[in-house]
Amino acid sequence: MTISPEMQPARTLLLFDGYNIVRRVYGAVPGDDSPEKVEGAFKSALSTFRRTLVEFPPTHVLATFDFGGRTFRSDIFSSYREHRKPMPELLREAMPVFHRMLSTLGIPVVSVEGVEADDVLATVGMKWVNSNKGRVIVVSTDKDLAQLAPSGIEIRDQFEHRWLDNEWALKKFGVPIELVGDCLALMGDVADSIPGIPKCGVKTAAKWLIAYKDLDGVLAHKDEIGGQIGEHLRENVETALLARKLVTLKTDVKLDLTWNQLVFPVQA
Repeated sequence: MTISPEMQPARTLLLFDGYNIVRRVYGAVPGDDSPEKVEGAFKSALSTFRRTLVEFPPTHVLATFDFGGRTFRSDIFSSYREHRKPMPELLREAMPVFHRMLSTLGIPVVSVEGVEADDVLATVGMKWVNSNKGRVIVVSTDKDLAQLAPSGIEIRDQFEHRWLDNEWALKKFGVPIELVGDCLALMGDVADSIPGIPKCGVKTAAKWLIAYKDLDGVLAHKDEIGGQIGEHLRENVETALLARKLVTLKTDVKLDLTWNQLVFPVQA
């Protein structure tokens, strides 16, 4: 990603997890798949985008969507997301229409083959943070994106009107926000078909992480953990390491973008 010349202070980059928002809205619309349901979902999703632009006025904005097909995670683990329900065909076919709707609002849309939308969000967000350009808000309900919070990126769930922050992490996982990724690696993630340590739920994962600081610490002290769960841990060290690799977000996706392309509102 090419960094454009310095801009004005007090900048805010607003990053939308596009399909996450559309999927959430589509699932809430009653009825079977139909063109009318797609149209209603797009209308409601667009309202969410508009409301967010008003609530958190950005100087720069971007919406990312999954490209579809295999990703590098599929190459690492062939069963990745094998049980996830595919996007409804009518919705998939109509997505270019929604992309054009976003463009009319002045929101650029990006999809990158071989990676997920989360990885694009992580890459753009971290480049912004590392360049000290200002505030970054990612709009998504995806718990995986909480891994970005310790870097100063804010994760906003617009449907529940909450931040995926340290308070949220302690309540949901029992660990500080910086340990969410390690917690997921121990537990696994059914939604993405990511394996974890057998019989290791959120309470066990949190207990281990609090006791031993992080996943590496847990694995280093695996011989100290008794009972059948200790045996499961010792037998599945490689599984935990694989899971961590799968849940970790890429921050080095190659993107042909400049900050000027993300300026909002679009300059005439």
